[in-house]
Amino acid sequence: MATARMQKTIDTIKNERRRFETFCRSLSDEELARPVPDSTWIVRDFIPHLGTLDTELIRWFEGVANGVPDAIERDADGRPFQLDNWNDSTVAERREWTLDKIFDEAAANRERLIVTLEKLTDEQTDSVTKMAGDSKRPPAEVPLKLFLAGWAHHDAVHVADMLKALPERADEPEMRAWMDHPAVTWYQKTMAGPTRN
Repeated sequence: MATARMQKTIDTIKNERRRFETFCRSLSDEELARPVPDSTWIVRDFIPHLGTLDTELIRWFEGVANGVPDAIERDADGRPFQLDNWNDSTVAERREWTLDKIFDEAAANRERLIVTLEKLTDEQTDSVTKMAGDSKRPPAEVPLKLFLAGWAHHDAVHVADMLKALPERADEPEMRAWMDHPAVTWYQKTMAGPTRN
């Protein structure tokens, strides 16, 4: 059973995923195929990204639960984990998949992730954990609870990326309100855009 703090995170990611899926399913094929400025991805690529990243988060959080907080720094074979390469590979593998297939996979991954999150204690989420870094940010150490507070809005962060290719949707009042969350605005100001490293 999840701690009260973790249950808040779980409730947030469930709500965010519902909103994300509704938004994605409202897009036309033409909108889904638009290139996203300052990215190598098209709009639809963010959908499998969010659906598959949960598998790596499961591996990381299982490590935290089992006393191995730096599990995210290595891939399953023990090599240094390259997040950008992993993201690009998993997205490319799913580029021709239907939205139904992508969201089915995402739902299964999210269920497994929630089971893993429920194992984490407040003491574990209070601990400082290592972040592997990627092309936009260097490796860092952060309190896991701080990461979780921002990550709970990861779907919305990437809706903001998608909206860069969908300016006509960005002005919708509901979208503006959703994108106004501090985690989303902070990410877009500090880490979105082209590669920095």
